[in-house]
Amino acid sequence: MIWAQGNGSTLKTYDTSVGKLGGLICWETFMPLVRNALYEKGTQILANPTWDKSDNWLISMQHIAKEGGMFIISTCQALKISDIPDEYEFKKLYPEEREWINVGNSCIVGPTGKILAGPLEAEEDILYADIDLNDIISAKRMFDVVGHYERPDVFDFKVKPNKK
Repeated sequence: MIWAQGNGSTLKTYDTSVGKLGGLICWETFMPLVRNALYEKGTQILANPTWDKSDNWLISMQHIAKEGGMFIISTCQALKISDIPDEYEFKKLYPEEREWINVGNSCIVGPTGKILAGPLEAEEDILYADIDLNDIISAKRMFDVVGHYERPDVFDFKVKPNKK
């Protein structure tokens, strides 16, 4: 009732002027096989919008950037109570003294797991970071989950592209 069934046809990457871009939304990123599908497609930059502002989310982004040897742009909306129009009844569910509904914590993470920009907590701003795709090559020399550590002698990974 919460999630609908789908197929692998939407697990795409896009060649852009700044690198090969992939994307997952929120907790899709916690799905190892979905990540692996994007790793195999050569994702260099993963765009990852979320509602999760937790420290554990930030730790996960660092881990996944290192695991995939890629850059992650994790965006989480910073939302104040005052951003909600008074006409919406649910606004009254929050305590009057509360300023933030979600504090954000957007960040940019490099392929070694190092946070390059952010996290932005309880502020509205734009993050910038210089990225060098050669950092991916360096990171993957140490650990490449779909390269020299893939173990094709043991595992056979397949994405079902169409619903059948």
